[in-house]
Amino acid sequence: MNVIKRSKRRKWSLIIAAPLLISASLFSLCYGAVSIPIAEVWHGLTRAEPSVYQTIIVDLRLPRLLIGLLVGACLAVAGALLQGVIKNPLADPGIIGVTAGGGLLASITMLIIPQMSHLLPVTAFIGAFISALVIYLLAWDRGASPLKLILAGVAINALLGAFQSGLMVLYSDRVQAVLPWLSGGLNGRSWHHFEFMAPYALVGLLLSIFAIKPANLLQLGDESAKILGQKVERQRFLLITLAAFLAGVAVSVAGLVGFVGLVVPHTIRLLLGGDYRYLLPMSACGGAILVVFADTIARSAFDPIELPVGILLALLGAPFFLFLLKKRGMMA
Repeated sequence: MNVIKRSKRRKWSLIIAAPLLISASLFSLCYGAVSIPIAEVWHGLTRAEPSVYQTIIVDLRLPRLLIGLLVGACLAVAGALLQGVIKNPLADPGIIGVTAGGGLLASITMLIIPQMSHLLPVTAFIGAFISALVIYLLAWDRGASPLKLILAGVAINALLGAFQSGLMVLYSDRVQAVLPWLSGGLNGRSWHHFEFMAPYALVGLLLSIFAIKPANLLQLGDESAKILGQKVERQRFLLITLAAFLAGVAVSVAGLVGFVGLVVPHTIRLLLGGDYRYLLPMSACGGAILVVFADTIARSAFDPIELPVGILLALLGAPFFLFLLKKRGMMA
């Protein structure tokens, strides 16, 4: 019976995913400091007639929407991959230190060498990758233990957080430029940000398609995967690298947006199961919807103040994380 229910949920999820994505996108284009009717949104997107509405839509809201879609998809897919590799549904790029690595190197770029800020996606990925590599090596004991990966990740996260705080103290005169980024948000993001983020994000998301098979096989256990011809440690390392790349891309533009990689894939896993043929694409879609919807709420509900989306997601994600911990504790 559970198999039949899950099959129905998968079918319905595929049916409603596109309408939900379109609805979230229209919601983002219509609402903000200035509310714009749907008809005007359509005219602004399809006609070249200059107007105030068209300027707001094309120059301000559309690039922000597209960036939000990519950021949400990248974080959710990264979380889904890490949860499979580490075999823990509570894993998240932010919790285990991958995001912190990207954030630290991105902060160094912005504070110390701001003239190199056009390389922010690259430096953020390098930071996330180095962080993931260190965590992997610390957890290595004739194989990377999932439990040790979590413990090493938490320790590295705390260590990088200390370096981040020290960096902000040393460069306190420049910290105002970094503070909004540390909160996580899409305020001020433009076509320039979209253009240098999109190639990296699309490459990462396309590569994640090739991660579906190895991620499914790793869920069977190391011994079973080896029997099926998989080189387990190499596959695990490559999946962690891909997750670090996706997290680094998201961090480079949106800053430290948390909990998307935890909440979305975990919820999708509960509803649709752990099959990555469904889990990965639906996580990407769910992450995109969540970030776009939360960003629209954050910029419109508190007008004239624009709340960074990272703060709103933390307010929603932290209680959800505690609920999951409590639930797992009761089930243990």
